[in-house]
Amino acid sequence: MFFRLAADAVVLVHVLFILFALFGGLLVLRWRWVGWLHIPAVVWGAVVEFFHFYCPLTPLENTLRSRAGMQGYSGGFIEHYLIPLIYPVGLTPQIQLWLGGVVVLCNVVVYSWLARRLWPRRKSV
Repeated sequence: MFFRLAADAVVLVHVLFILFALFGGLLVLRWRWVGWLHIPAVVWGAVVEFFHFYCPLTPLENTLRSRAGMQGYSGGFIEHYLIPLIYPVGLTPQIQLWLGGVVVLCNVVVYSWLARRLWPRRKSV
């Protein structure tokens, strides 16, 4: 029972991390110090998507599920949990590139807006 709950907790942390990487820039608009956590999260999320890496949380979840007597899964977290919800077909490298691009684009927009707000342009004399 403990290992199953631990595996489910890993899934929850994984989902929260993905949401933070996607939308954490909005938190930076309110609390600027969050940027010190958010920018590395965005970089990690983009690197994982662009280079088709598996997040280390996926093998951890599979290990915990195995210890709980359950079956793990092949592939990554996104392929197993998110893609079946969003796309009717399997994950392709092209879709992963698009997902990584969405992460970067969402955050470039937010940080650009924040930069304009913090550093207004000086009027030339």
